[in-house]
Amino acid sequence: MSTPLPLTSRLKDALGSLSARLLVAFLLPTLLFLALTGSSVYALARSILEDELGNSLSAIAAATASQVNGERMLTIEPGDDISETRTWRNLVRLLTEVRDASGVRRVFVVDTQGRVRVDVGGGLPVGTEAPELARDRLELSRVFSGQRAASQVLFQGTDGRLYKTGYAPVRRESEVVGAVAVEGSAAFFGPLAQLSRSLAAASAMALGVLGLVAVLTARGLARPLRRLMDSALRIGRGDLTTPVPPEPTREIGVLARELEVMRGALESRDRQLKLMLAGVAHEVRNPLGGISLFSGLLAEDLKAGAHAEAAGHVARIQHEAEYLQRIVEDFLAFAREQPLSREPVAAPDLLHEASGLLAADAAAREVTVEVEAEPALLEADGSLLTAALVNLVKNAVQASPQGGRVRVTGRGEREGYAIRVQDSGPGIPEAERERIFEPFFTTREKGTGLGLPLSRKIARAHGGDLRLVPSPGATIFELTLPLNTAAIVR
Repeated sequence: MSTPLPLTSRLKDALGSLSARLLVAFLLPTLLFLALTGSSVYALARSILEDELGNSLSAIAAATASQVNGERMLTIEPGDDISETRTWRNLVRLLTEVRDASGVRRVFVVDTQGRVRVDVGGGLPVGTEAPELARDRLELSRVFSGQRAASQVLFQGTDGRLYKTGYAPVRRESEVVGAVAVEGSAAFFGPLAQLSRSLAAASAMALGVLGLVAVLTARGLARPLRRLMDSALRIGRGDLTTPVPPEPTREIGVLARELEVMRGALESRDRQLKLMLAGVAHEVRNPLGGISLFSGLLAEDLKAGAHAEAAGHVARIQHEAEYLQRIVEDFLAFAREQPLSREPVAAPDLLHEASGLLAADAAAREVTVEVEAEPALLEADGSLLTAALVNLVKNAVQASPQGGRVRVTGRGEREGYAIRVQDSGPGIPEAERERIFEPFFTTREKGTGLGLPLSRKIARAHGGDLRLVPSPGATIFELTLPLNTAAIVR
């Protein structure tokens, strides 16, 4: 039974997933933006509304103060509210009309000492100091200097609501002798709170929509990525035969195609390695068997004192060892990925050198090797191209009859530079033409079947190719190099 992962590990895996990261990438900036925007809008709206309320209340106070007679206001003394003197009643009537008309909570008049002269809506008796004035000392100092003002902060009334006070000076001729105070409710906080709730609801809805978009986007990305991950895991486990499915998304599609190319290359490489192992097992077995046989005969002849026969066995053993060494070298040359060392190489020199290396083999078979090459300067790895040409010329010499002729030509063409090796042998049967470039395929008794595949591999490493050119009565192999690796000299 598998042990469940700890909670921290599960959380770490969840947060590390593509869906979680997209959710964070979508939602976190949006949440911060909405929070900052909502807070800024709320604070700005509140500040504007507070200023408007203060201006409105101070304007009502100024209009009221213009109707108050400062001389008569100062005649109101403590007890006038009890005896209801005429001056007190007139001022009460005026303030009541202002309160009812403007819809404010309270209107009262104080002298410069802060003592109440008339209070409509507050209930303070005449001569009492208004405690509310203590919080607005700065504003009152401006009012008593002749300006109107409003309290800077909202205060909470006994009913739990928020209020603000506007002030205006009361004058006796040009002298400020008191102030009118008007308290109004900050009723705008109801709509403002509704606005805040609406913003919160809209933000939550936007976050929900973005979250849904993020989830759908993550799923759309995660599915092809998960398929690619499964393909990569299959390749890692050694399954090189299952192709990587194509993906419609451009970026992921490119990744899928490259992964398929890699899989195909690995499959080809694996197939070549398997063929190589089979070829090694097959090709090495014969020389090893000969070495074992002749070494046994050598031991018997030496033991019997037959030294003349022993020399022949030694020669056979050396021959088999040389053949075995050539097999190993061919295998290593085909399997090794050698980086190209490009340098300028004259094409005629290359063709003459490759043909000269086989002069002894050609002379032994009385085969004439003719070389005809147009001047050209190749940017190539001279040693590797020489090895490829040696393989081609060697095959042509071996395929030619006694006294035959092999032609090696090099010509500049529109596509690049073409090197052709033609022999006068019997030709390659049509049934075998499709397989001659397969590694380890050979029709000779002594051959590894790697010459042509290795030559084609070298040609393609240079950006060219090697192919069999159909021609009646002749066998022609053509090695081409593209224009960007050959500079034709005219």
